[in-house]
Amino acid sequence: MWVPLLALIFGFLTLIWSADRFLSGAASTALNLGVPKLLIGLTVVSLGTSTPEILVAIAAAIDGNALMAIGNAIGSNIANIGLVLGLTAMVAPLPFSKGVLRRELPWLLLATFVTMVLMFDLELSRIDGLILFGGLAYILYRLARQGGGNPDALPEEMEEELQELPQLGSRQAWFWLGIGLIVMLASAQLLVWAATEIALWLGVSQLIIGLTVIAVGTSLPELATTLGAAIKGQNEIAIGNVVGSNILNLLAVLAVPALISAPLFDNVAFWRDAGMMLALTLALALFAYAIGSRPVITRFEGAVILCGWIGYNYVLFQHISLP
Repeated sequence: MWVPLLALIFGFLTLIWSADRFLSGAASTALNLGVPKLLIGLTVVSLGTSTPEILVAIAAAIDGNALMAIGNAIGSNIANIGLVLGLTAMVAPLPFSKGVLRRELPWLLLATFVTMVLMFDLELSRIDGLILFGGLAYILYRLARQGGGNPDALPEEMEEELQELPQLGSRQAWFWLGIGLIVMLASAQLLVWAATEIALWLGVSQLIIGLTVIAVGTSLPELATTLGAAIKGQNEIAIGNVVGSNILNLLAVLAVPALISAPLFDNVAFWRDAGMMLALTLALALFAYAIGSRPVITRFEGAVILCGWIGYNYVLFQHISLP
């Protein structure tokens, strides 16, 4: 059992490390080739941050573990709101930026409702996967329209993320692009193997492992980034990071197992897991749009959603029966 556990930890560490190197290499390579900033922002910056989750979903679906990929996508959304925003709001109240209120949060609500409708028949078909990817393409199109035809005009949050990435020379950029991609692919495969072995040892479904271990592990970068932003006083970017990540989890990560294997799941997965994701997303909307209150996640509200996440995981762990 120690080998899968150590492999899981090592896989998470190398996945996070390689994703950072891949993102830096890809952005610098594109800039060195003269690619417009708008295109870099819509592809490398937007989708690049979700590359680890997408690769894990691909590896899991190809290995016949599509339920693990579904659990990763849904569980990451639950952890991003309940754990990441809940814990961060207890450190410092989190205000909603105007961009999140007007654009990103409505998109997340729409993506969540569409996902619930597609999952209602207890199957994610290939048509469902195409619908999810179509939603992603539409959002990227809307972001491109905001540039007003200027190829170097980026939304403010993307501009900040692009500026934070190191500017590498051509050779360095290609080197880290290649190394990052190779290590990410290997790390994703290692994670899926380790998680499968742990699921077999614990006697639980791959869905439960995806909802817990894999979901929390892939949410750790968001937790570190969000907590760091709150400690630095950059509270407004915290919610935007999580909302953007959750949109991509639904429209990109969840679409992968649908397109590869069209998996079936049971009522419990829909009502308990997708239902919890919907409940936390609606709670986020309530904090943002409630009449007579400021658009901010207070410390008390953070404690409420954190307790909700802890309670949800307690219910999941009831399904674990040690041999």
